[in-house]
Amino acid sequence: QDAFVAFHVDKVLVSKYLKSLQIGELAPDQPSIEPTKNEIMVKDFRELHDTVEKMGLLEPNQLFFFLHLAHILLLDSAAWLILFYFGTSLIPFVVSLLVLTISQVQASWLQHDLGHLSVFRKTKWNHLLHKFVMCHLIGASAKWWSLLHSQHHAKPNCFHKDPDIDMHPFLFTLGTKLSVELGIKKKKYMPYNHQHKYFFITLPPLLFPTYFHCHTFYIAYTKRYWVDLACMMTFYIRFFYTYGSLLEIKSVLAYYFIFRMLESSWFVWVSQMNHIPMDIYYDKNLDWASTQLQATCNVEQSLFNDWFTGHLNFQIEHHLFPTMPRHNYWKVAPLVKSLCAKHGIEYQCKPLLTAFADIVHSLKNSGELWLDAYLHK
Repeated sequence: QDAFVAFHVDKVLVSKYLKSLQIGELAPDQPSIEPTKNEIMVKDFRELHDTVEKMGLLEPNQLFFFLHLAHILLLDSAAWLILFYFGTSLIPFVVSLLVLTISQVQASWLQHDLGHLSVFRKTKWNHLLHKFVMCHLIGASAKWWSLLHSQHHAKPNCFHKDPDIDMHPFLFTLGTKLSVELGIKKKKYMPYNHQHKYFFITLPPLLFPTYFHCHTFYIAYTKRYWVDLACMMTFYIRFFYTYGSLLEIKSVLAYYFIFRMLESSWFVWVSQMNHIPMDIYYDKNLDWASTQLQATCNVEQSLFNDWFTGHLNFQIEHHLFPTMPRHNYWKVAPLVKSLCAKHGIEYQCKPLLTAFADIVHSLKNSGELWLDAYLHK
């Protein structure tokens, strides 16, 4: 199926694991596509996928990723050297924090590429470098990320299936239909009519320092990802040894918490701008392409936007072709636009600041819909 093709680079290898699951063949008179899926869309998307392969758009430019890794390592080193050469007064402290934050966020974009197997042709090398970047440079579990992120890609914005929207309903109410449903049921875990206000002081600055920080260790421990745990510890040993040699313990802890907050804010605004304003509801069991297109939108291309978002401004193309190297998204974008136009699907592409504002607008709208349904007699 299309999801299988989209996720796997080495299809021969993974096919071996599927043989034990085969229960039979469809009878000749049985349909191969379920009624909820658009047969013409499925056909057109598969033709597009074949075209993408023939154009070589799934082949990575390893120089691109090497230079990206080099600038991450350079910034990571520079953050410590700034404190080493210029001292630990306020200005060097702040500059060092900003440099390390940039390095960490760019590393998170690179680990995303590696996790999607889009940097090397061989799966093994993607996994090995993914572990180095995610565990040693960032301090989180590579397998933890893959576990959650694969679910997100399989069913984006599908309630109970996409872990990225698990904040509904305990912290936020998301989507118009889910918000009305929550209000009708008279459920209230938070003052949702104010969620567009408390969003600024909750999810962006605190996701990494609190939830992610604990959850990555919890999953790695409970699922016995021992190699990941060992590699993660090398990050913390390196960080507290190197920065502890320059800063007092309180300053080191403050430095660590602040850069995690800055990193978290950058990540959340970028990662949520493509999904939160889109349709969020239960799984409708649509075809692969329709599932991805209804849940994603793009942000306009520019050199800054590409760098700042790790090319996640091309979220539509990324979701349709998750193993495609990000430097090729702009090449496939016109073909995806044509597919959308043919099937009457809106291809949303916004300015960066508009995309950020739409997160807040959608939260405000969802909160108001919840309140109206909640107060309705």
